[in-house]
Amino acid sequence: MPKTIKEIEEILKKSNHTLDTSFLAELKSDHRKGVQLLYNKWLKEQEEMKKLKEKYDQMSSFENELHLQNIHMIAGVDEVGRGPLAGPVVAAAVILGEDFFLPGLNDSKALSEKKREIFYQYIMNHAVSVGIGSATAQEIDMYNIYQATKLAMKRAIHILTMPPEYLLVDAMEIPLPIPQKSIIKGDAKSISIAAGSIVAKVTRDRYMKDLGEKYPHYGFENHMGYGTAQHMESIEKYGVIEEHRRSFAPVKEYVQLV
Repeated sequence: MPKTIKEIEEILKKSNHTLDTSFLAELKSDHRKGVQLLYNKWLKEQEEMKKLKEKYDQMSSFENELHLQNIHMIAGVDEVGRGPLAGPVVAAAVILGEDFFLPGLNDSKALSEKKREIFYQYIMNHAVSVGIGSATAQEIDMYNIYQATKLAMKRAIHILTMPPEYLLVDAMEIPLPIPQKSIIKGDAKSISIAAGSIVAKVTRDRYMKDLGEKYPHYGFENHMGYGTAQHMESIEKYGVIEEHRRSFAPVKEYVQLV
């Protein structure tokens, strides 16, 4: 007696991407429309998973090369928040185990907010170590955004519970006595840096949402501190707060006027 469509659906759900070839042949030759829909959906999912795995393997090349040199504690370092007019710059350093696997891992900007939250939790639960550091708006004004970014990165690395043997950094050089490689657009080329970008992005977004509750007139939860029309209108109406970067135009010009 042939399996019901519901039974087939359950088998496909629990398949973990591996199915007996004879069972797949049965599905392919089954003329029921519902079965064909399930079969084609499963094939599409397999193709998507294959592409994600290929992408993940490509993004693991820097880490794999270091593993071959017997270097295993590799920290991927990235930051978020260099461009906004308000809030801190946040950096994250993430050390992934060699058995870590998260298909779809990518530059945080390429992921939806929902996907970032899911990936953030997975990284926090499964990474060997995660360090998060930041530099305040006052420190950005004091040192400049470039130096403040380095400061945030150094703080993130120092918080790691496992000392890194090597750093993979997104387009920066960190003044620390640790071997490192700066990779342009590294958050799209290295799984470790991509993980760092997600942790930094989610951490900063949560901070800005909390700031939005503290200062409801500014709408920080909407623009995350960037210079949107809403944000500029709020500055014109309510002035600047301690979270604004006074060295950044047009905040700088506004402060000079008042």
